[in-house]
Amino acid sequence: MSSKRYTEEFRIEAVRQITDRGHPVAEVAARLGVSVHSLYTWRKRYAKSGPAQAAADDQAAELRRVKSELRRVTEERDILKKAAAYFAKQSG
Repeated sequence: MSSKRYTEEFRIEAVRQITDRGHPVAEVAARLGVSVHSLYTWRKRYAKSGPAQAAADDQAAELRRVKSELRRVTEERDILKKAAAYFAKQSG
């Protein structure tokens, strides 16, 4: 049974692909050529936990909320532009 040694940077990046980017563990394991068991072990060791993870989750939720609001406001602006052009054409 051969045991490969991976650098800490490699392990942290593999964990980031799972935690930050949301890729499935099995997919990352297959792509990187490591065992699923190793990835779960690395995730326990290197994944953010507690307050750091809560802060990251809060930031992600805020970003989703702001993007949603931006999309809504952009749609409203586009509708108002079309209405202004329509009424300008009607009065002119």
